[in-house]
Amino acid sequence: MLNPLTLGTSELLLRVAVAFSFIYPPISALTDPYAWLGYFPVWATTLLGTHALLALHLFGAVEVLLALWILFGKHIRVPSYIAAALLLLIVGFNMPQFPILFRDVSIALAALALAHFPHART
Repeated sequence: MLNPLTLGTSELLLRVAVAFSFIYPPISALTDPYAWLGYFPVWATTLLGTHALLALHLFGAVEVLLALWILFGKHIRVPSYIAAALLLLIVGFNMPQFPILFRDVSIALAALALAHFPHART
């Protein structure tokens, strides 16, 4: 496990920024899950039916694990690419909500920048 305090300031800030965007939603979903279910595509909630809340919390667990991997992982490229792909998929499947989700594009680009940070090559 990597000690985040040994990183340069820029890399640490990028890691915290991207990780925060994956930690906040599942924590918030514990108190207001229906607000977050709205970001699941309609076809997915229809397919999941009564299991939609379970899927939301399972996805939240994946988000937390991804955030921890980004914060403490030594090989940052893989979780950074996964994070960018997830964010872009969320935006792509929710284009009518783009006025809210436009920030996810910036976070996805930050994740890609993190994947190509000089430290990511070692």
